[in-house]
Amino acid sequence: MQEKKEAVLVLEDGTVFDGIAIGKIGTTTGEIAFNTGMTGYQEVFTDPSYFGQILVMNTAHIGNYGVHEDEVESDGIKVAGMVIKKFSDGYSRPSGMGSLQDYMVDNDKVGIADVDTRALVRHIRNKGAMNCIISSDNLDIDALKAQLKEVPSMDGLELSSKVATKEAYEVKPENAELKVALLDFGVKRNIVRCLVDRGCHVKVFPLNATLEEINAFNPDGYMLSNGPGDPSAMPNSIELVKSIAALDKPVFGICLGHQILGLSQGLETEKMFNGHRGINHPIKNLKTGKGEITSQNHGFVISKASAEANENVDITHIHLNDDTVAGIEIKGKDIFSVQYHPEASAGPHDSRYLFDQFVDNMKKNK
Repeated sequence: MQEKKEAVLVLEDGTVFDGIAIGKIGTTTGEIAFNTGMTGYQEVFTDPSYFGQILVMNTAHIGNYGVHEDEVESDGIKVAGMVIKKFSDGYSRPSGMGSLQDYMVDNDKVGIADVDTRALVRHIRNKGAMNCIISSDNLDIDALKAQLKEVPSMDGLELSSKVATKEAYEVKPENAELKVALLDFGVKRNIVRCLVDRGCHVKVFPLNATLEEINAFNPDGYMLSNGPGDPSAMPNSIELVKSIAALDKPVFGICLGHQILGLSQGLETEKMFNGHRGINHPIKNLKTGKGEITSQNHGFVISKASAEANENVDITHIHLNDDTVAGIEIKGKDIFSVQYHPEASAGPHDSRYLFDQFVDNMKKNK
């Protein structure tokens, strides 16, 4: 077996972790974040919402079941880098299409393994989100610290345009009953699948599409997708969503789309000390009183104070770990959004009823 090359992880506060190189040999930078999920690493790595982030996986073993073409959420790996405890070069799943190592190399992704990820996660949890750098081709700590100082903060950073589609495209089942215009801020493929499975003809629009272009499709409803970056750095998208919300047609927002919908209604967003990332986050539906275990990936959240002060908005869901806003609806309209991922790939399907709710709203409105 080939000898492993050394690698190093340097955090913005100067903390250093040593390890071995995985993936491509090189250097990468981004905001460090951790994911608490136990399964679904390929769906996580290919989620466009992670663009610009270096991800620590809490699960000790990563790579052991390889990669599979049915488990990608975009056109490739979107995380900026990976930090892993035990990395598996081989894989044991008979249906696997290849190793995670080869997949990382093919996607030009740098990572580090043999890191004490429990100590690292405790450090981030106490110190908060910060930028970091991984390198396997330069182990000069001072040089890496200097390079890290040039990395922009996620606060105020617009990233959706780097992962969203540049051209509109359509996905439709046979005998589609409804038409959904999906505004792409970095959509996961399973969001589109969940709509198509419910008889929706989906047209995915780039985020710079005009309202006229979108309405030429004559949609029955509008979907606002997930995506990366700071929602407050997207004034054009906020204005577009404000215009969509004024049409009195059904709207469903997820994650970044939820935040942009909130901003379009005069709410405020704020960067979290540490985001929510994982497939085991508890949510309470305030309308039904039921709990949901959910898949989440976000570093920004709608300000609860601004939501409570807005007479046109109801908070519909809260996160039970920290009481943050997890869902809203606009009073008197079929417009709602959630901070988490109801398509949940990977993750439990507790929240897929939200797609049914959206479809019911479109049928009723039609």
